[in-house]
Amino acid sequence: MVGKPGVDFAADVLGRTLPALRPDLVIANGENAYSGRGLVPKIADQLYDAGIEIVTMGNHTWDRKEIVPLIDKDERIVRPANYPDGTPGRGYTVCRVGRTQVLIVNVMGQTFLSQLDSPFSAVDKILREHQDIRHIIVDMHAETTSEKLAMGWYLDGRVSAVVGTHTHVPTADERILPKGSAYISDVGMVGPRDGILGMNREAVLKRLTTHMPQRFEVAPGPRQFCSVLFQLDDESGKALSIERMIEVEGD
Repeated sequence: MVGKPGVDFAADVLGRTLPALRPDLVIANGENAYSGRGLVPKIADQLYDAGIEIVTMGNHTWDRKEIVPLIDKDERIVRPANYPDGTPGRGYTVCRVGRTQVLIVNVMGQTFLSQLDSPFSAVDKILREHQDIRHIIVDMHAETTSEKLAMGWYLDGRVSAVVGTHTHVPTADERILPKGSAYISDVGMVGPRDGILGMNREAVLKRLTTHMPQRFEVAPGPRQFCSVLFQLDDESGKALSIERMIEVEGD
């Protein structure tokens, strides 16, 4: 979700669709929710009020200092697990849906994005510590489709779903991998469609054409809502289906 337009549109779409869909769990990436960069307590509360139950993060996790005290105490917010030991917050959380435990993991890729520890090793460690949980969702926050797809194949059959985030552009490669894990390279964003990654396109174009610093602000205009809907087997946790769900304001 990118800025206020994204947060407001998420609340609008979820308010209209949740009563009919009745999903067991709603997860969203919130690292761009405050003015396009970071998350603050007030916005987190708005996300919860909209029906979002777990918020994952990414490379903009620490852009707002207000998140630091919140992320340590709020188990609904999950930052990348491959930050070093001692980093505030948590890289995974466990929630209960009825009688079923669900493990949500957030990791960040290394290629063109970060110098964090290996996301593969980070996930391995978490899975070793939670061998009794079969319903597992992984948010792979990464720049390249190759690194995301590698994570999908690496975890196939070991988790319920690997969902790519970060690039803001939805991909059309959703599938269930051979051993039963759902996969998509990028779920896309909720925010202004006619900006560049949700930000005002004029500032981005000026930055790219002049190489001079520009102030990026969230774009105006019609908004899009990108999401995926999973159905998981109650017993095994394997994916039964994955469906892209996209709504564009005014269409």
